[in-house]
Amino acid sequence: MEKLLELKNLHVSFSTYAGRVQAVRGVNLFLKKGETLAIVGESGSGKSVTSKTIMKLLPGNSAKIDDGEILFEGKNLVHYSEKEMQKVRGSEISMIFQDPMTALNPTMTIGNQIIESLMTHQKIDKKRSALKAIDLLKLVGIPNAEVRIKQYPHQFSGGMRQRVVIAIALACNPKVLIADEPTTALDVTIQAQILDLMKDIQRKMGTSIIIITHDLGVVANIADRVAVMYAGKIVETGTVEEVFYKPQHPYTWGLLGSMPNMETRGELVAIPGTPPDLLNPPKGDAFAERNEFALKVDYLREPPMFKLSDTHYAATWLLHGKAPKVEKPYVINKKPRAVTKPVQNTPDVKAAVQETLVEIKNLKKYFHTGKNEVLKAVDNLSFTVYKGETLGLVGESGCGKSTAGRTIMRLYEATGGESAFSKRKGARQEESERDT
Repeated sequence: MEKLLELKNLHVSFSTYAGRVQAVRGVNLFLKKGETLAIVGESGSGKSVTSKTIMKLLPGNSAKIDDGEILFEGKNLVHYSEKEMQKVRGSEISMIFQDPMTALNPTMTIGNQIIESLMTHQKIDKKRSALKAIDLLKLVGIPNAEVRIKQYPHQFSGGMRQRVVIAIALACNPKVLIADEPTTALDVTIQAQILDLMKDIQRKMGTSIIIITHDLGVVANIADRVAVMYAGKIVETGTVEEVFYKPQHPYTWGLLGSMPNMETRGELVAIPGTPPDLLNPPKGDAFAERNEFALKVDYLREPPMFKLSDTHYAATWLLHGKAPKVEKPYVINKKPRAVTKPVQNTPDVKAAVQETLVEIKNLKKYFHTGKNEVLKAVDNLSFTVYKGETLGLVGESGCGKSTAGRTIMRLYEATGGESAFSKRKGARQEESERDT
């Protein structure tokens, strides 16, 4: 299959008051037509910087591409001017950003933001752009698209805003879609819908996708190939099956081992330590300080990429012919080696939960969204929170969880109902504050 996008020995740095941060250090990647590549790793590993470098969206006053090539259909984007990149962004390569509220303009209607992209890149008039914008909103699963197109970002839930961002990214039928943590702020049900939507769009439009995430569950659900990134470098790459079922790098073992499952109780298993300071990258393997299987050579020399198959590569000295054999701490579908204990309530907590701290009765919060139109965001909500207790308020995006919290805090004025808070004063005196 033909390579649509390829990064060769890419180096990116940032000038800071403390010195030069080497954020991306010799990344080699490729993306084929119609496939999905996932880039995974901890925060600060260089995933988002790599994606924004492809789009050339890095701040020009501090960021610099020190070396390497970004080949898109054989053309090196590194040498493109800003004017040339404006023709590529949106029409050829589009991006779904992590936070839809910062990606959308709060002063423009949703429709105008989609129409703007269509008129700029597709060169079609406003009337045809408006009709296509409605079709795009329907494509990404937004009901009443003809009405919602006239509304503003703050009138949409988090999941709906993310769908709008996807619609904007797809407006010009891009060949490459880069999704930077597209489901981080979404609940699990909306996350599943967004991922299904992306897969469906890929089938219909043949779009190649790069998805950047730290959620390995997302990777298993959508990706064809995986690149594991650490300290600005790719440390392992392969198909989803190879990386999940035959991981070779200790960092990949740690990522897989930290995934909670239905049998996980109590403390989560975490990778010890923190990523290295990229102001002064370590001499050898950047993961050596956190690797319980580190060899002496790891502190002296950087490991090369060892070939395991035509598609599977890993950069660890443990794959050298003279390296000792180690027992992998993680095997898919089995418990991590670390032992965890179930959470147990202490007698003090059990006694304390009988004392009412917060009591919500028939709480209502309605919004007027138009002439004779009322949105009942919270309607007759009642619950009690006891002292020392943790109450989880769960539900899909747009069901009213955040609105309920803001109304209880009186960031919104309640339409009706009661919110009572009691706190102990002295030995037995209690004060009750009620809002109606």
